[in-house]
This record gives sequence, structure tokens and C-alpha cells, in this order.
Amino acid sequence: MGTVPDKSGWGILVKHPLLQSYGPIDGWMILLAMGSISIGFFVYQVQKAVRLVMIGSSDSRFDSWGPRIREFVVGWLGQKKVLRDRVAGTMHVLMFWGFLMLASDMFDLATANAFSSKILPNLLKGPWNGMVELGYTMALIGCVAALVRRVVFTPEKLKGKSQLEGNVILMLIFTITTTSFMIESKEDPSAFWEPIGYQFSKVGLEDSTVVIAYWLHMLSISVFLFLIPLSKHMHLVMAVPNVFFHDTGPSAKMRPLAIGDDGKAVPLEELDIDSFGVSTYTQYSWRQLIDGWSCTSCARCQDVCPAYASGKGLNPMQVIHDVRNYANEHAPLLLSGETPEETILDRITDEAVWACTTCNACVDVCPLYIEHVPKLTDLRRNAMMETMEYPEILNTAMGNIESASNPYGFGEHERADWASDLDVKIGEPAEYIYFVGCAASFDERNQRVARSTISLLKEAGLDVGILGMQEGCSGDPARRAGNEYLFQMLAETNMMTFQELGVKRIIASCPHCFHTLGKEYADYGGDELEVYHHSEILSKLQEEAKLPYLSGLETEKERSITFHDPCYLGRIGGIVEEPRNVISGVDVETENHGRDSFCCGAGGAQMWMEEDADKRVNVIRAEELSETGCNTVAVGCPFCSIMVKDGLDAIGSEMEVLDVAEILWEQIQKRDEEIHGRA
Repeated sequence: MGTVPDKSGWGILVKHPLLQSYGPIDGWMILLAMGSISIGFFVYQVQKAVRLVMIGSSDSRFDSWGPRIREFVVGWLGQKKVLRDRVAGTMHVLMFWGFLMLASDMFDLATANAFSSKILPNLLKGPWNGMVELGYTMALIGCVAALVRRVVFTPEKLKGKSQLEGNVILMLIFTITTTSFMIESKEDPSAFWEPIGYQFSKVGLEDSTVVIAYWLHMLSISVFLFLIPLSKHMHLVMAVPNVFFHDTGPSAKMRPLAIGDDGKAVPLEELDIDSFGVSTYTQYSWRQLIDGWSCTSCARCQDVCPAYASGKGLNPMQVIHDVRNYANEHAPLLLSGETPEETILDRITDEAVWACTTCNACVDVCPLYIEHVPKLTDLRRNAMMETMEYPEILNTAMGNIESASNPYGFGEHERADWASDLDVKIGEPAEYIYFVGCAASFDERNQRVARSTISLLKEAGLDVGILGMQEGCSGDPARRAGNEYLFQMLAETNMMTFQELGVKRIIASCPHCFHTLGKEYADYGGDELEVYHHSEILSKLQEEAKLPYLSGLETEKERSITFHDPCYLGRIGGIVEEPRNVISGVDVETENHGRDSFCCGAGGAQMWMEEDADKRVNVIRAEELSETGCNTVAVGCPFCSIMVKDGLDAIGSEMEVLDVAEILWEQIQKRDEEIHGRA
């Protein structure tokens, strides 16, 4: 406002409120005191948080600058993930972009308009004022909508929880935005660039009212700044590095125990490490620790977590809060280099650690790129390989994998028994190797999937073979259970087999094998492996007219089909359309499908553990599938096949569960039978 001309409507008051005296105290002294307290406290708390973050272990996050910058622009500035929730996301975006636009005005008001009157060129004053008013307007609309949603249309996840913190912040934003228009009214606002301020000027507010509005404005900003580090709004600071230093590698890819100078996993015989996984706060990397101060408590991770939905003791949002709260509570000890008696596992709890299915839904949905799952799997590594404090029930599966290279405990010589009557290469070089996986090798139900897959590939004329007894478990169950040592042993053994046979292209019908072989074996020499899910290959063969489309087969339509997207295929693997193409689309989609599919409950080694919950994860998914009204569930994963079928049986549903390969092969056989019958 500066010195305001009479036409501005200020009457006898011609000085900016900051330049006036209030009794014996000048306005600038009041603002200096307010600012010093709020800024000083803010800086102190931020530097404390930064120090608590930087005592974490090293983390290589300084690569891939191009992808990081691009994702930062669309993820942080563009709010890509925030907008996946249309309602809450829109409110947040309005406030976020609004504050970005109005930020310069805070500096202007704190300097008695020195910026706008002495620095900003006249040519830019109009557009700048327009941008500022638009920012205040957007922030006002966003905060009012958020307040109404909280108070009137309270979401289920907020019911029963304290709303004080959020409501206080929203009221501060409301005060900041509304008072801005009142202050603007005394600055000779432009009817074109500042229509709201212009309308306020027509009201003719008293000078004293505007002075009060100015100080309410600055006080609200000061209080807001003071509260940021004490609340979830610390994400306004920490989200910037959190998003920028996100994991640019493949989704859900776990890291080796140690990485050598060549960027590959250090071989087992050369491993020399003092501890496994994480047991102390400082063993988490600095990037993992930033997560704690980046969380907005939006509860989106909670909403999509299958373990939480089934009543287990895991809430992914609480895990992130636990890490931050642990740091704040033990800050003096941690910053002095000492280790608190309480471990991270004590804080997060065993129940939470072992309930995770590693479906990655929490990571995928988080708007600030928080990495929940690695915090749990790192704790599993420590429990499995160092403290030996893990669910005893895992001993059977881990022992079987170690002795027989499969969790079922069957002899390796039985791996190819299912293919004994099929004309398929076994243990010989071939253009494509079908990596059968443990389930399809030994589980009678999934052996039919393997037979259908091989039959389809041979029908299309592919040169395909299987490894037979030379195939070992991919290592996914061991790795997700925390037995990294066993996983690496399996990975190195399988890679030796691949190299001996010259394996270059692999087809897997298990998404877990597909992910592990295709994404994680690169650390063990598998960089050049081409790994496909069987639905990818089948869909490609259909496009090349080497296999028919289901819709083109002259058979009576007997099935109404929905599709269950396996987590490691759709959300993690990005394979969504291909399995649907194989069966020529689905009749009805479930409420949660594609990348947003709900877990079957088998991942994260849960297949080999007992589930104790209010409602089993597979039952929740079975109910969703049943609601479609279809008579058939198509799947693309052996574990999903088992879990979904068990869930459907539990709710009394007669829906049939079939792999996409089974459905296609069944129809081809029927066509051939009809042709032969007519002949």
C-alpha cells in the first residue's frame, strides 16, 4: 500500500499499516517480532528434521536427472497423483497452486509494497496483481470446500478422529485469503485484473477495518508458518526432496544386500556385511527417512491396503508416522550418535511387518512418492537373517525352497512330470523358455494352466521349451519374506542355468516370476533377459494371426467373464490390457481393477502363512468379484487362482476361476471338435 493517494479511499489515513505507529511501537517492529518468532521456530524445526534425516545411511539417488526432473514437474508441480482422487485432489490442487501464485504477495505486504512499487515494472503490475488475486481466490475456494467436506460430508476415514489440526490450518488459510481482498481494496485495484478487490473497494471499508485485516493477515501467516513443522504440513517443505529423489527404478524392485562398483549385486562368496536389513533408525537410508516428514496424512495408502481392510494390525500411514515419531521422541539420543533401547521394530510392531502382501498399492497411490513397503521388507530381512524372530510357519516353506528349490517340498525331478505327454523340449536350448514356476510345476490346479500355455505356444508355432529339473524357484517368496541370502542363492543358480543354455527370452505365467526374473535378476547378470508374461505373448500372437481371438471362434458363448488383475501384473508390471485382449475383453469390470485392483492376499510370502483377521483378504476380493454377476473369473496368476477360488468358496459363490490361457485353449479345442464333428 505504501503512501496511498486520496483517490484510494483511505481518507485521512495515508500510510501503509506497516509504516504506522501503534502507541509507542512502530508497525514494522511488530511485524519483525512476529516474523522473528515464527521464522526462527520454523528454521529451527526444519534443520532439526534435516539432521534427523541425514543421519540415515547412504542412498544412491543422484542418477537419472532427466526422469527425476520430469516426474518432479508432473508429480509435484502438476500434482499428478493428487488428482487421482477427484474430490479431495481438486481441493488440494486449488490451495497448492493458489499459494504458489500468491506467494510473492506475502513478501510485498511484508515490505510495505516495496516490491510492487519499486521493483516490479509498470508493464507487469497488472498481470502480477491478476495472478495474485487468482491465487487467493483459488486457495479460498479450496479451503472452503475442504472445510465443508470435513464438517458436513465427513469421509468415513476421518470419522472418530480429531479434526482440530486440519480445521485450524484451513481457518488460517480462510483468514489469509479473505483479508487479502480487504487489503487489496485500498490499493486502487483494477476492475480488469483484480475484480474481487475492485468490488471490495466499492463497498467502502473503513480504514481501521482494513488495518485490522492487514494485521490479521500477517498474524495468520506467522501462525501458519509456526505450525508447519509441528503438523502434517511439514510436507510443504519435505515433499520437494521426497518427490525429486523418488525411486526411478522398476516398481516394487527390491535392492540387493550389497552393490559392487559395477552396479551389480556383490556375489554371495564375496559378501562382507555386518548386519542384514534394518533394526535401527539410522540403518534406514536418508531417502527412506524423508518419508516421515512428507506424509500429509491423507490416508490414501490406508484406503487401498488389503491388510488394513481385513482388520490386521498394519496401517501403512501409521508405519510412516511411526518412523517420524520415533525420530522426534529419540532426537537427543539419535543426534548425539547413540542408539535408543527401543528398536524400530518395537515401534512398528511384528504384526504390521508380517501382514504386508507387498502389493505396492500404498506406494502407487501416494501423491508424495512415499515408499512404505521397503520399510517393512527391510525389517523382515533383519528378522529373518539376523535376529531369527519371524513367524515359525515360514520355516517349512523356506526349508523346502532351500532343500528342493520350491516351497512345496517336491523333488526337483518331478518339475516336468506335468508335461510328460506333451511334445516339448526339456532342458534344451529354444527360442523361448517357458519358466513354469513352482505352482504350475507341482499344484494340480495350475498344471492345467501350464499345459494350456504350452499348447497355445505350440499351436502358434513357437520354438519353446522348459527347463524341467534345471528350473529352480525364482526366489520371490524368499525375498519378500526377508530371506535375501536364500533369494540371491537361487538367483545366481538360475542365472548359471540361463547362461549354460543360452536363454534369452523367457515366458512366465506367474506374475511374481515375471517381475523377479524381468526386473530383479538384472542385478545378478540378467540385464539382457527378455521376460514376458504369457498374456503378453498370447496377445501378440493373436495380433499376428497365429492364434485366434476368442470373439472370432465359432463357439456358443457360455461364459460371462470378469478379470482379476494380479498386483504384480497390473499395478507393478503395467500389464493391464494384454490379458483382457487374450479373452477378447471382459463383460463386467470389478469396482477395483487395472492398476487399482485389490490384492488376492497371497503376495509378500502370505501364501505360506496363516491369515488371522476379521475378514480374509481373498474373501474381500471374492465379494467384489461376485458382485459383477459374472459366472467366470479370469486370472493371470497361479497364486491369485488359488486365493480367489478359496475366497469364492468361502462366500458360497459358484463362480469358476480360469486362467486366460485356459479360456482361450478351451475354446480352440471346442472349435476343433466342432470342425471334426462336421467333417
